Order: sequence, then C-alpha cells, then structure tokens
Amino acid sequence: MEKNEVKIILDTHIFLWVLTNSKKLTEKKRLEIESLANTIYISAISISEIMIKSSLGKLDVQFDPIEMVKKSGFESLNFTSEDAVLLKELPFHHRDPFDRMLICQSKANKMYIMSEDEKFNNYDCKLI
Repeated sequence: MEKNEVKIILDTHIFLWVLTNSKKLTEKKRLEIESLANTIYISAISISEIMIKSSLGKLDVQFDPIEMVKKSGFESLNFTSEDAVLLKELPFHHRDPFDRMLICQSKANKMYIMSEDEKFNNYDCKLI
C-alpha cells in the first residue's frame, strides 16, 4: 500500500468482522484498517444490507450500526446518484446488488474497496 492517505470502503462482511474481532480478518487487512494514514468508510449500502438481512432473520443485529461506525472511528459514506449511474455499465460478474453498488461507489469516488469476495477481482476497481 502507498504511504499517502488511502480511502477505503469496507465491504459489509469486513465491517462485521471488525465489529466482532473475527479471526477471518487477515492481519494485513487489519493493519490497513488500523493505519492512521488511511481513512475507512462504511457505505450507506452496507448499513442497508445489514438492516435488510436483520429484518429477514438472516443476521442477528444487537447494535446500532451507525453508532458502531462512529465508535470505530470510521466515516459514513452516502450512496449518490453519481454512484448509481455506473450500475448501468457494470458487468454482471455476479448479481449481489449490495456488492454491485459498493463497487460502483468505489469507482465513482476513486476509493479502494476491502473485501474477501473473490468475485470482486473480476471488476475494474481498486481492491485491498
């Protein structure tokens, strides 16, 4: 990674792993998240995904995700119309709408995205 400030959007599962101190989070990714040289963003898309999965009973959420973003020292990132426009041209390497929106957001804002999802490698986005 560069030593300059790097802006990183965390994929939803990475955010959840950080909150639970999961062993699934690699040391390399943990160091990137903890580096003071980086700014870490949690997208409104991830908050939406967490809340939808919670409402469907697929995820047990016993915390306020917005409060956890703040407590973690992360920045919130809204999903904009400019981000959404990129969805039209994004190839369908996979169909997860949340991931597709995060990838477009990453591209539109020239930010890195941190994910363990191998399908992200098929897209023209900056990955960590």
